[in-house]
Amino acid sequence: MRSNTILLFTFTALTLLSCKKETNQETKIETAVKTYPNISKADWFIGEWGNKSAEGELTERWRKENDSVYFGESYFVVGEKDTVFGEHVHLEDAGGKLAFIVTVPGQNDELPVRFEMTSSTENKIVFENPKHDYPSKIVYEKVGNDSMVAEIFGIKKGKPASELFKMKKR
Repeated sequence: MRSNTILLFTFTALTLLSCKKETNQETKIETAVKTYPNISKADWFIGEWGNKSAEGELTERWRKENDSVYFGESYFVVGEKDTVFGEHVHLEDAGGKLAFIVTVPGQNDELPVRFEMTSSTENKIVFENPKHDYPSKIVYEKVGNDSMVAEIFGIKKGKPASELFKMKKR
């Protein structure tokens, strides 16, 4: 009888200890911090950028939505209030990849178009979507702490085309 009691006590103690060990492992998993190394490559996007020219005023704003997503919006205004172009961008670090996901009102049936990061350096990030006609390539380059250039490339009306957007930090 005594050996049955010792056996029952040992079994109960082992069961409780193994449950405690699983709980500690679950806690460690829950408190593990996720990192998004690709989004940090675009930290210099954050803020308001712009350029005034004879044609109008370009404004591009970027803000951090969370640890893995930046939100950008850009628009071009002619005169005082005539916005002739605008777009919304989500820069997402997901699955180990950085994607530039852009939605332009009145284009692509209002559906977002995804561009994957294909290369990056400390001051330059390249996004591409070879299936999209124009643009199929988007390049952001930090020229200095207060200036950057965005350039888009692709096929427009059957011919290679590109546009350059110089911006200063505001």
